[in-house]
Amino acid sequence: MGMDFLLIKKAKNGDGQAGEQFIKKHYSSIYQYCFLHIHDRELAEDMTQETFTRFFESLQTYTDYGKVRNYLYRIAGNIIKNYYKKKKEIPVEKIPEMPGNDMGDAEVRMDIERAVDRLPEELKETAILFFFQELKQKDIAELLDIKLSLVKYRVSRAKKLLSEYLEVRE
Repeated sequence: MGMDFLLIKKAKNGDGQAGEQFIKKHYSSIYQYCFLHIHDRELAEDMTQETFTRFFESLQTYTDYGKVRNYLYRIAGNIIKNYYKKKKEIPVEKIPEMPGNDMGDAEVRMDIERAVDRLPEELKETAILFFFQELKQKDIAELLDIKLSLVKYRVSRAKKLLSEYLEVRE
């Protein structure tokens, strides 16, 4: 985490390059996190940019450097929640074009994304953070403000459901 600490400190002191580096380092995981919730590339881009904008705006008051990634996910999560509150209806499934021409791989990803989408709301967030963002269970517990035992339960529930959803299609 030392690297983030340095970049943030420099960015705080007006070093634009450090800010850029920090964004580059975390952009793709925050983008993927937003995309898995929204399934809309442009919207996910906007939300990712918004996440970093808010992060940098909060820098003056932010002190817990140890958990930068969690903090970014928390900001992104709030942006996503607000989006759904405004929208109120469930998003129409948009089939994303996956980069690369390996259709098999893209199809597997689509199946997994669709399967994740079918998870009950309380499992979905945990599943995205664990399987796609590869966060440690204790970080997820901290991020979602729930007990570690509950995270473990949700991860195993999600695994079970996902394997059921995915088996049906074989």
